[in-house]
Amino acid sequence: MSALLESLYQVALEAGQTIMDCYHSNVRVEEKADKSPVTEADLAANAVIVRHLLQLTPDIPILSEESAHTEWRDRQHWQSFWLVDPLDGTKEFLRKNGEFTVNIALIKEGRPVLAIVHAPALGKTWLGDGNKAWLQTKAGREPIRVREATVPTVVGSRSHPSPDMADFLNKLGQHKMTEVGSSLKFCLVAEGRAQFYPRLGPTMMWDTAAGQCIAESAGASVTLFNQEPLQYHREELLNPSFLVSCK
Repeated sequence: MSALLESLYQVALEAGQTIMDCYHSNVRVEEKADKSPVTEADLAANAVIVRHLLQLTPDIPILSEESAHTEWRDRQHWQSFWLVDPLDGTKEFLRKNGEFTVNIALIKEGRPVLAIVHAPALGKTWLGDGNKAWLQTKAGREPIRVREATVPTVVGSRSHPSPDMADFLNKLGQHKMTEVGSSLKFCLVAEGRAQFYPRLGPTMMWDTAAGQCIAESAGASVTLFNQEPLQYHREELLNPSFLVSCK
């Protein structure tokens, strides 16, 4: 698993560089069937990731946002699979605020067990193996762990505000609030810089799997609001609401 994680890190770096090659250009944008944007950077990064994963683990199928989605009648038999979002935070990419990521997660029996979240514009990569998590920067690699706080910080979405968030915050009591794009929200909890990430708006499987693995590897809890785990062996690609917590 350690060797595979290091290989994934190199794949994410290459995909991130592919994205950055498009970042400062007049990138072409199209609209998908669900009205969400897709750019040539999404597609180019996807091609890099899929090519390398097929070479690394030819027997493990891939479910990626930017590839044709395998039907449930076939997916239901998958014991393991890769879950990929080649460019999470396309809106942030288009706003050029740096808050977008490359997400790659290995799913086994419905749970993410190995993952990379790479933020190429920020020069940061988060790695998780299900037991430990690390932050990689130019200064090196260091282990990260969740931390509690007397006044907790709640992290929310910059592009997808939810009307239900106010109710959650009222019940929580005293807190600080910060907004950030993409799967970086999971990573802030994993680093101990935030204590809660309530997601009350829509997300897809590929939006969350890698971030969930990083957060859980750092000691966080990722559950639905009925306390059941957020898992990925299911027909529906759309996630229910969930809560990431340092506790």
